[in-house]
Amino acid sequence: MLFLWIISCLVSVSWSANPPEPAREFRGTWVASVFNLDWPASAGSGAAGQRAQLIALLDNAKRLNLNAVILQVRPNSDALYRSSVEPWSAWLTGTMGADPGYDPLAFAVEEAHRRGLQLHAWVNPFRALATTKGGMSPKHISRRHPEWIRSYGSQLFIDPGIPEAQAYVKKVLLDIVQRYDIDGLHMDDYFYPYPVAGKEFPDGATFRRFGGGTPRSEWRRQNINRFMSGLYSAVKSEKPHVLVGISPFGIWRPGVPAGTTAGIDAYETLGCDARLWIQRGWLDYLSPQLYWPSEPAAQSFPALYGWWSAQNSSGRHLWPGIATERVGAKRPASEQVRQILTIRRGTGTAGHIHWNNKALLQNRGGVSTLLAANTYAEPALVPASPWLGRSAPARPRLSLKTGGVVDWGSPGKNIGAWLVQWQTTAGWQTQIVGSTQTGVAWRPGAKGVAVRAVSRTGFLSETGFLSN
Repeated sequence: MLFLWIISCLVSVSWSANPPEPAREFRGTWVASVFNLDWPASAGSGAAGQRAQLIALLDNAKRLNLNAVILQVRPNSDALYRSSVEPWSAWLTGTMGADPGYDPLAFAVEEAHRRGLQLHAWVNPFRALATTKGGMSPKHISRRHPEWIRSYGSQLFIDPGIPEAQAYVKKVLLDIVQRYDIDGLHMDDYFYPYPVAGKEFPDGATFRRFGGGTPRSEWRRQNINRFMSGLYSAVKSEKPHVLVGISPFGIWRPGVPAGTTAGIDAYETLGCDARLWIQRGWLDYLSPQLYWPSEPAAQSFPALYGWWSAQNSSGRHLWPGIATERVGAKRPASEQVRQILTIRRGTGTAGHIHWNNKALLQNRGGVSTLLAANTYAEPALVPASPWLGRSAPARPRLSLKTGGVVDWGSPGKNIGAWLVQWQTTAGWQTQIVGSTQTGVAWRPGAKGVAVRAVSRTGFLSETGFLSN
């Protein structure tokens, strides 16, 4: 018996000495709650219906071999999570402040992690209301601090130039980081609002009080820069592994790079200097909204992606947004594949985010079928973030339990997912399973399995082996 055990160990070592390194690519999808664009499908569809919808979109993401979902949880200074500060979102029930009967963010985190998906909480820092239609809760910031609120067009905004208002927003966002096991905190491009023709954002009194003689547009940028720097430091003090991501307008300034035109100047009008943020390392990933096609034009995907890549002197992740919603009449599904391949040939860590999830769920123009068949044929791990810590988890110790279950026991600390690689007659096959999982069923026909734990910052443990 001892001789057979030794031979078994030798065989195990021989086949499992070099399991392949996994593919690394951030594959995300934005799930918008504002106006019920992606989820919930409608306000008032009920807790059971909303949970079922969320499970369906998470299952679809897993089927496609995506690895991250960016869920909008604070679209209007409201909450799709249980908050003691801000009211429940009207996009859940149809009435701002009405309890939906469950905690959507807690549910989303648990179900995403069960599937080996990251869950990033998407927030809009300074937008107070996307529409002024409908009633407001007494708990809403526009009721509690009307002196901070500015009406502009059909929307309400928190004035970023007021220090107390900035501190409030930062406190609300940190509350999410502190209380929920999210993998990322994500913001889009609503800092100062998009311009309304013929109207100036009404922060004149704030500027006169705090401007200090600085030109107004520069002062606005300084306000947002101060917010970004302070928020990043605060998140890292709380939970260093939580990724901070921004998805700004895809063009930094008109004419940059040469020949590029844009309808707005994000640097000048939105107070959005995303180039500075990535160069200073005030974020972990930047996702400029590169929603244009690849062909040479006034806005060219390859040209803009190349320019943003060149600005990334800090070596942070550059994972642009791509406009999958435009597949159909406006572009073929093959264009999305073309853009993903352009990113993969780039100099940074590969990754991208689909706008929006509905297009993937609907398989618009056959895009999901095309991605699943080739581009996403194999699962991928989220790229590692070495600046957040290189510590790796302990090596899993495998055993085969009754019923053919490969068991590695308690998941331990600092686990983001499990990388399971099966050796078969057809070669190695990769499986990524949830962080809370303690084992997997033995795959029929497999000769052996190699399991590695993945840290919250993306680093792999040493390999645990088990042979058949």
